Amino acid sequence: MSNPSDLEAEIEATRERLAGTIDQLLYRASPKTIASREAASFKAHFVDPVTGQPRTDNILKVAGGVVGFVALLVVIRKVAS
Repeated sequence: MSNPSDLEAEIEATRERLAGTIDQLLYRASPKTIASREAASFKAHFVDPVTGQPRTDNILKVAGGVVGFVALLVVIRKVAS
């Protein structure tokens, strides 16, 4: 059978680990943390994190998609009128 002081020490260590885990979950679930993580992800898609140079291939893909969508809207409006 375990010593009561050993059990108390084990319970306290478990309590400390649980508190650390809860703090970590609260940090990860914080809206500010989520927003900054998403902003960094968005920025990393368009800017190379190593060199800091813009990724023109991704920028051109998005710009081409926007231009194509606008052209589609113009064609639909012309056909509808």
